[in-house]
Amino acid sequence: MSGEKNIAEWRKRIDEIDAELVRLLNERSQCAVEVGRIKRAAQMPLYQPEREREILNRVTDANPGPLPAAAIRRLFERILDEARAVERTVMGSEGESSTHGPK
Repeated sequence: MSGEKNIAEWRKRIDEIDAELVRLLNERSQCAVEVGRIKRAAQMPLYQPEREREILNRVTDANPGPLPAAAIRRLFERILDEARAVERTVMGSEGESSTHGPK
C-alpha cells in the first residue's frame, strides 16, 4: 500500500480543492456583480430564466461524473440563486419581486 494515498493525504487534497472552489466561486460572483451593473444601467430584469436554463443544460451536459447530473443541477441551482442575490444587491431592490425570479 505504499503507493496509495492515505486518508490524511486525500483530506489534504480535498482541502486544496475546497480552497480553489472558494476562489472560483468568488471570481464567478465578481462577474455577477458586473452583470448586475450592466443590467441596472440597461434597466434589464434581474431574473432571466432562459439564461439560467442554458447554464444548467451546459453544466449537466459537461458533467463526466461521478456526481450524477441531478446533483450537478442542484449545486448550480444554488450557485445561480446566490449569484442572483449578489446581482440584486448591486441592482438595488427596485422593481417588482416578479422580476427577481425564484427565491
